[in-house]
Amino acid sequence: MLPTTDHVIDGVRCAVYDSAPGKCDAVVFVHGNPGPMDDWEELIPAVTPFARAVAMDMPGYGRAEHPRKFDYTIDGYARYLGALFDQLSVERAHLVLHDFGGPWGLRWALANPGRVASIALINCGVLEGYKWHGFARVWQTPILGELSQLTTTKWGMKRAINGMSPKPMPDAFFDRVMKFADWGHKRAVLKLYRASKQVGTRPLEMPEFAKTLPVCVIWGAGDPFIQVEFAEKQKRYFPMAEVHVLQGLGHWPFIDDIDAVRVPLVEFLKRQVRG
Repeated sequence: MLPTTDHVIDGVRCAVYDSAPGKCDAVVFVHGNPGPMDDWEELIPAVTPFARAVAMDMPGYGRAEHPRKFDYTIDGYARYLGALFDQLSVERAHLVLHDFGGPWGLRWALANPGRVASIALINCGVLEGYKWHGFARVWQTPILGELSQLTTTKWGMKRAINGMSPKPMPDAFFDRVMKFADWGHKRAVLKLYRASKQVGTRPLEMPEFAKTLPVCVIWGAGDPFIQVEFAEKQKRYFPMAEVHVLQGLGHWPFIDDIDAVRVPLVEFLKRQVRG
């Protein structure tokens, strides 16, 4: 488990890992659903020798508070992320995004182009034309979503995810999720997915800075939740993107095979940090 300190943003406490407070530039790891930041615990040590590394549990996830009244929307998370950067004095961010960390981080980046140094997209990105997976459609349905969340067990989640994924996930992954899966977390998941139904349904006009932004796309080809076809599609929005499709890996490729992700990610980040 990553060592953390508490930070309060707009009255909501979150947990933050920060390897080198005070440096203006940082490689920032943003988890998605179901989190928490400890999903990154094997990748972060590969970055700390050459850059400040920051990771956090976002509201509703992990050791952060799971308040009823937080704005559990993509915009709400993007604002929170930006306020956290301000508090941590992160002036320029090399974003490493996964799952819902993608829309949260990209939404912040689009509003703050001068503070984005580079972006690494791991099984996430601009998802124009995306169709929600079965779990999401259940969570987006009133009553059915609540019943699903209330009755989820480690055994059931493990059976479902491993049945869909190219490689079985380790027990530690499911233990980590269930450790923080109180009703506040489950309520946050339902609110986020219900507020995000329109993801992928609207054409996105990318700003000029996206054309020259350094982007690294890393994608587990066997992802059952976000199809691998979206990996190459990122070049429509980020023409400078390099794309790495990893065969035999799933939605969490950095858990399936840490080296397969670590090598291209670290090579990319070293070039950007030195640049």
